[in-house]
Amino acid sequence: MALKVAIQMDPIESIDFDGDSTFVLGLEAEARGYALFHYLARDLSFRDGKVLARGRAMRLRADRDDYYTLGDPELVDLADMDVVLMRQDPPFDMAYITATHILQHIHPKTLVVNNPVAVRNAPEKLYVTHFDGVMPPTLISSDMEAIKAFRAEHKDIILKPLFGNGGAGVFHLTPDDENLGSLLEMFTKLAREPVIVQRYLPEVRAGDKRIILIDGRPVGAVNRVPARGEARSNMHVGGRPEKSLLTPREQEICDIIGPHLKREGLIFVGIDVIGDYLTEINVTSPTGIQQINRFNGVKLEAEIWDAIEDALARRVMA
Repeated sequence: MALKVAIQMDPIESIDFDGDSTFVLGLEAEARGYALFHYLARDLSFRDGKVLARGRAMRLRADRDDYYTLGDPELVDLADMDVVLMRQDPPFDMAYITATHILQHIHPKTLVVNNPVAVRNAPEKLYVTHFDGVMPPTLISSDMEAIKAFRAEHKDIILKPLFGNGGAGVFHLTPDDENLGSLLEMFTKLAREPVIVQRYLPEVRAGDKRIILIDGRPVGAVNRVPARGEARSNMHVGGRPEKSLLTPREQEICDIIGPHLKREGLIFVGIDVIGDYLTEINVTSPTGIQQINRFNGVKLEAEIWDAIEDALARRVMA
């Protein structure tokens, strides 16, 4: 099956060669004979009923010193593509939401992965709230008194922006920390959204596990252990990846959310689990497949493309 694939992503020259999931998805696509087209989210346009993107044909290679080639700029009608991978990094802001509205015009005739309507309805930290019994004690609010009461109850808390990403703006406040008021003032000046406050989970010292699900089915996991003196486990801030298997509780969490992910057309999803609790569901540009591949000797990108091809086949049959 020779496909035309557009990838809406961050600049190809800025990726992490050893860690970027989009890169290995592109390599696998080329291995299957697909033609790749690269564009940035800001180069997406809607005009007179058409969804257009200004970008370049792209070739990828597994060569750290020479891993991509881009063609000349051109304007492409994305309705002529078979697949669009929506893979730019968050934050989940109005620009991101606008992109989902524009891409909705071509989906599912052109298969957008993940389904742009489902992506719009599933910001990472809010989507978790729709599943019972999986979250740590959590408050989402702008009410200072409510936040103070939550802290008084749970003592040790995590405070973070509701639509942040990559661990940015995440603060661990111990019971004797005097910075809560200042932090809330800062968040209020930076954004109008509520903040998310959660009971601190000391199990994070043993790691924050990223689990990859394809079509709602868990296919691999990597544990991310925070560096000494760091509350965040994200690998770009020093988190150390470790090989990991799923615990019975993690399998239970996947069984709870998996059918919903599949039903909503969320083909490639990464979830974050600390101890016994689900903290985020990443439907925008989840990472982790390169690390899992290396630890487990697998090629998750091939399984993702198999699932995409299956979705295309179901669309044709329908």
